[in-house]
Amino acid sequence: MDIHEGYALIQKLKTGISSVVIGKESAVELMLTGLVSGGHVMIEDTPGTGKTLMAKTLAALVSSSFSRIQFTPDLLPADITGLNVYDQKEGTFRFIKGPVFSNIILADEINRATPRTQSALLEAMEEGQVTVDNETYILDKPFIVVATENPVETVGTFPLPEASLDRFAMYLSMGTLSPEDEVRMLNVIGEGHHDEMVEPVCTGSDIEAVKDLSDKIYVHDDLKDYMVKITQKTRTVPSVQMGVSPRATLWLMKTSKAHAFISGRDHVIPDDIKEVAEYVLAHRMITYAGRDIAAKRRVIKEILAGIEVPAEEWSRR
Repeated sequence: MDIHEGYALIQKLKTGISSVVIGKESAVELMLTGLVSGGHVMIEDTPGTGKTLMAKTLAALVSSSFSRIQFTPDLLPADITGLNVYDQKEGTFRFIKGPVFSNIILADEINRATPRTQSALLEAMEEGQVTVDNETYILDKPFIVVATENPVETVGTFPLPEASLDRFAMYLSMGTLSPEDEVRMLNVIGEGHHDEMVEPVCTGSDIEAVKDLSDKIYVHDDLKDYMVKITQKTRTVPSVQMGVSPRATLWLMKTSKAHAFISGRDHVIPDDIKEVAEYVLAHRMITYAGRDIAAKRRVIKEILAGIEVPAEEWSRR
């Protein structure tokens, strides 16, 4: 697969999701950016805004194994990873794999489960493996987690620990629909036509190939310095209690490459960085405003406004 074939494939995914998830083109593009970068994506918004629908539509467009985990307060870690069961006939323990052993995972309403259960995904998301009873099992690739959560103001939710949030490459919100888009939604989903529109357009191997192409996108050294200045600034802003880690800088570059790729370019430009920065960095910071993600995004926007954008021929090697 070359870059042109990869770009065409991503456009098919974008068109397929947008045909069902109406009026959310920006959220769709950002989710695909997270997918192409090889990261996991968190989608946060109030109930009924299309979070689960977008994740399920993506899974339907990719011909690979898919599991949906509905997080509830009584969900246990073993319900996610799997467990060893004693086989009386054989006289041995046999491991039964949990739903985490799939290519695409929909972790629905992840903040309705307890922190102990939420943390069951940590090793899988970071290392691509699961350890149960001192035995390690390698997960198949691609391994993509798309999690949804309700705002923490909603009754019956458990805020995700910072260690869990840091495992997500991007933290998105769905936003609201315009009146015109809400009418379109009624025509497409309200009349039950959306299921007919979704057919697989690629395989899990295709997604892995696209990730490899994205990794080869060129980033000028001046833009690498620009990224570092942004992340360094989060550690010195007075309103920020704890800035982002070097892992965030790495993901800022990966997602900038992915955004350039799905925009049809073989090199990163400053607009790629500015487009993804608030969705990559905001959820990783601890501010004195608490867990208000909108306030954190405003901080990132202020940082971007205060740093001079380098001028260069970005495609120059």
